[in-house]
Amino acid sequence: MEISVFNIEGKDTGKKIQLADSIFAIEPKDHAMYLDVKRYLADKRQGTAKTKERSEMSGSTRKLKKQKGTGGARSGDVNSPVMVGGARCFGPQPRDYSFKLNKKVKVLARKSALTYKAKDEQIIVLEDFNFESPKTKQLVNLKNKLNISDKKSLLVLGSENKNIYLSSRNLDKSEVTTANKLTTYDVLNAQSLVLTESAVEVLNTIFDNK
Repeated sequence: MEISVFNIEGKDTGKKIQLADSIFAIEPKDHAMYLDVKRYLADKRQGTAKTKERSEMSGSTRKLKKQKGTGGARSGDVNSPVMVGGARCFGPQPRDYSFKLNKKVKVLARKSALTYKAKDEQIIVLEDFNFESPKTKQLVNLKNKLNISDKKSLLVLGSENKNIYLSSRNLDKSEVTTANKLTTYDVLNAQSLVLTESAVEVLNTIFDNK
């Protein structure tokens, strides 16, 4: 599909860029996206939650009362999980939540997410640009001119650009990444996907014949 290229003034340059149908117009697979987002969020989990089991509790192991004849339930020591202040049964333990996902599934998930954005006309292509210095106001002006100031946006660059990245850090609804780091979660989490021309070229290279 062809899409117009805009400049940082928000004006149509008259140029067109081709978005490859093999990336932006495939048959989307929702389950692949679900698995990739699940994997991404699982990788973010620290997995450090920990509660003490009975053997790890400090306290007397004295039996609180005799086994029979009290008219109440049997009772062991003060560390018993049924006692107030006792141990916890089957509580969380430190663990690694991450899991492996096949490369082809991850590629399919990203292509599916990009296809949905293209179908919903939520993709904007920009000429490559640079800021002379990091200024949040410059990025705010860019979003205003593209009419996406009230939307959660993701700006995808062809390569690292420190000034653009620093300009976005203080904005709640703006994220900046590079094409080689683009994830399924990033694409789906954005209401508007802004790609630079070089980012489109990188995406074509990454997904070529995949």
